[in-house]
Amino acid sequence: MTDLKPIADRDPALSQAPAAELLAPLAPERVGIGLRPPHHRDLLETRPPIGWLDVHAETYMGGGGARHYLEQVRTLWPVTVQGTGLGLGGCELPDTEHLERLGRLVGWLVPAQVSEHLAWTGVEGRYYNDRLPLPYTQESLEACRRNVDIVQSRLKRPILMANPATYLRFRDSQIAEAEFLSRLSQQSGCGILCDVNNLYVSSVNHVGREAAPAVAEAYLDSLPATAVHQIRLAGHSEIQADDRPMLIDDHSTLVAEPVWRLYASAVQRFPHAATLLEWDSNLPPLDHLVAEARHAERQRAAALRPSDITDPDEAEVDDERAA
Repeated sequence: MTDLKPIADRDPALSQAPAAELLAPLAPERVGIGLRPPHHRDLLETRPPIGWLDVHAETYMGGGGARHYLEQVRTLWPVTVQGTGLGLGGCELPDTEHLERLGRLVGWLVPAQVSEHLAWTGVEGRYYNDRLPLPYTQESLEACRRNVDIVQSRLKRPILMANPATYLRFRDSQIAEAEFLSRLSQQSGCGILCDVNNLYVSSVNHVGREAAPAVAEAYLDSLPATAVHQIRLAGHSEIQADDRPMLIDDHSTLVAEPVWRLYASAVQRFPHAATLLEWDSNLPPLDHLVAEARHAERQRAAALRPSDITDPDEAEVDDERAA
């Protein structure tokens, strides 16, 4: 099994570095991608020009080959950790054993950021293979704040909480989701991960495709800018449900054009935030994923550039990508 001592304890050069260098702050102009097992070898062999790597915590909580590759890539790129199983939006306390495993992983890896989701995953020892929505009430807010406090205390750092993709809304909800996240950040000290694909998916599912852009823009306006430290992009699919279209956040395809437009608005509001491109289903070759990350970098740069200035080289590159 991989040594669980912090990386700095095992590398004399790193042990002399300041803590800020060990955390490898994320450069907002460089886009990261998710580290997925099918790409482990290719990443190490080709060392592509990516900004950083994000890992699903649960994939690396044990030993074996996955942990071995993670140790190697951590010396080459900054790494962030995304938890998927704590269910911090639920009414129950975080599972002690799961949190302890996450704590050991974070203590060993020293990631730049750690994130979780505004959702719940189980009740009374029964867990579901999905992240489930919660009613946005004062009671839910208090439970979520308590759970975030517990996790931050164990990890000894603030975490980021991500807005979910949702497919239904509760009649009991009394607080808008963006306000709920904002209050949670203010009360717990956690940051916010703004997932623009989730935001677009939820908006279309709840108000329809025509009204969705305006609803999503208003959502972005409601977030406290200084609390948003990461933005996420991904693809989604569409199904028919009850004779109407429903978008599914499955990270299985290219980022949709309406999501790119929403991303431009997000980076204008949160220019300090790092960007991650996620792709989990129908995983493409690594070079395809890297090309999409580079495209996201160009989209970000264009959004932050005065509108009357164009870059001919960038336009040519995007034409080649579209072809």
